[in-house]
Amino acid sequence: MSSTQDLCETLQRCVVVGGAGAVGDMFARLLEHVGAEVCIVDTVPPDTVSSARRFEHADITILNQRVLVELGEADLVLLAVPERVALAAITSVAEALKPGALLAETLSVKSRIAAVVRTDAPRAEVVGLNPMFAPSLGIAGNPVAAVVIRDGPRTRELLRLVTAWGGQVVRMDAEEHDRVVTAVQVLTHAVVLAFGFALAELDVDIQELSAIASPPHTMMLALLARIISGTPEMYWDIQSANSQAPKAREALISGARQLIDQVETGNEAAFVEALLQIRGILGRELDRYQDICARTFDLLRQSR
Repeated sequence: MSSTQDLCETLQRCVVVGGAGAVGDMFARLLEHVGAEVCIVDTVPPDTVSSARRFEHADITILNQRVLVELGEADLVLLAVPERVALAAITSVAEALKPGALLAETLSVKSRIAAVVRTDAPRAEVVGLNPMFAPSLGIAGNPVAAVVIRDGPRTRELLRLVTAWGGQVVRMDAEEHDRVVTAVQVLTHAVVLAFGFALAELDVDIQELSAIASPPHTMMLALLARIISGTPEMYWDIQSANSQAPKAREALISGARQLIDQVETGNEAAFVEALLQIRGILGRELDRYQDICARTFDLLRQSR
């Protein structure tokens, strides 16, 4: 028996909606590992889901009687679905829950869903989780943002489990979450995607690039490869669902314009001043990130 199994006291029966996807599957496996009984609800063909798992082939926005029964008996219902699906389903799902059950979601944007559940899920505990990593990396050592809307024993147990699994729980409110995620996800992905669009426009040969690529360029190519190998819908949701995303993309454009203006006008002094200002933003974290970069570049050198 694993050391975390004795933590799973109030989350005995769990429903993971979207459990056939990467994020849902990760949480389903973790819950199963600590002894919870998990039912997957998804629209994927039944033969794509492990026969060892309880599975309901259903659309969560159109609840059938079997799914209603599962929801009514669940201690935890986890929505690992796109925002449009979660918003369309949340009211009817909340009405089906028993009093005190935990309703959790894994959306990358929290403000809209938080506003809905505050009014439409009065009987349930509610928490939003956002794993800030690709599920393939595993939860151990990685941050999980947690937005607690309505606390209770099941919420606290789920967060204890995330910690026991090795995740680093970072608690924040919905508005703070969306503001920070705008920089962490929207801006970061926009930079990498814009780099890819620019490469396509420059029409350079990837073999020639790879032959002479510097460590920073190699890292950018690696980040680009990771994103374009992922699920396009997920990256689309990150860019389109966050109401603050346009601000991040405009800031990126503004930064590029600032660089263009400095170089094309020959204003080296302004360029140097801008770099010093950015250095000030990193503050006490500067040395840590320099060390991370040095170690990463050393690994890149060893892999050539």
